[in-house]
Amino acid sequence: MKFIKFFFAIFIFSFFSQKSFSEIEFDVDHIILQDHLSGEILYDKNSDDKIYPASMTKIMTSIVVFDLIKKGETSFDELITVSEKAWRMSKSGYSAMFIMLNDKVSVEDLLKGLIIVSGNDACVALAEGLAGTEEDFAILMNEKAHELEMTNTNFSNSSGINDPDNYSTVRDILKMSRYLIKNYPEFYTYYKDLSFTWDRTGGDPIKQGNRNPLLYKNMGVDGIKTGFLTVEKYSLAASMKNEDKRLTVVSSGFVNKNKRSSESAKLLNWGMRRFDTIKVAAKEEVFDSLDVWSGKKQKIDVISSEDIYLTVPKRKKSTIRAVIEYAQPIPAPIKKGDKVGLLNVYLKDELIKQVDILANENVKQTNIFLRVLNSLNFLVWGDV
Repeated sequence: MKFIKFFFAIFIFSFFSQKSFSEIEFDVDHIILQDHLSGEILYDKNSDDKIYPASMTKIMTSIVVFDLIKKGETSFDELITVSEKAWRMSKSGYSAMFIMLNDKVSVEDLLKGLIIVSGNDACVALAEGLAGTEEDFAILMNEKAHELEMTNTNFSNSSGINDPDNYSTVRDILKMSRYLIKNYPEFYTYYKDLSFTWDRTGGDPIKQGNRNPLLYKNMGVDGIKTGFLTVEKYSLAASMKNEDKRLTVVSSGFVNKNKRSSESAKLLNWGMRRFDTIKVAAKEEVFDSLDVWSGKKQKIDVISSEDIYLTVPKRKKSTIRAVIEYAQPIPAPIKKGDKVGLLNVYLKDELIKQVDILANENVKQTNIFLRVLNSLNFLVWGDV
């Protein structure tokens, strides 16, 4: 017998089309804003146009290194010998952490040099040290891009310096930024460090500040990466957290640094003011108990198979409903992780999301005598 159980209803705000927010404009060629938890795109301007990502490329470089660390193929303590190619990147006028030829530098220090001070020398050293050549490391970057469905991206080097074959879109850069924040929160903290001091060989320590200007504005930004190329002008991927809400913006084509900072801050603040993030259910968090048939427990705790967040604009009220659909009662035995129903989320009368409901515990059957008694009771009284 299928049963619908009312689970969640709250007056919140109606969904929207991106075109309805034309009242706000930004002085940049390409820009996109996303609610991190729901994945909803809140603002979009030319997000699928080809751009040259410049140093935002380094987000993928760090992701590949973090993946290798996770798989046990390297560690923060592994020492990498600096090649002449890597060393020369600190001599060519590009941003650098200033590593020295034949130095042995830890993966962790190179990551800090890459992330905090945007060191091109650190990128090349990591690429060569972990993949043999920078070209082979770029293959790993492109494999990861394919995994993340970055369909309009190609990486040809680890740093993002001038190369027409190193291209992307702000939408694709948003995808890898969201992946980094979601999957490596413990490593993502490097992106909010305000400075890095490299205790170099053969000279005084070099202290440099983080290139991300929004980190210094005390507005909740905790990453992630700036970029600049003469052909592309100034670019920025930035993520802002306010309590349980996080927004991420990626933009490219600012005419100067001041515009990059002010317009990115403007969009993030607009998004925080304009929208709410509503949690319907969180993965692995018990949200209800359902009836059990012929089990040693009469109720079973259930969880959602995935996070369910909705982003909604303020001041435009409508109704969101979430209801549980399941066969009542659920027959024992039940194993933890078994699918026991569906959670249906509606906007007005339209089903907008449906996810599996899973058992959060094991429930054994009662003995045969009690099962027969329960069956007779149901036949006579219609009651479990």
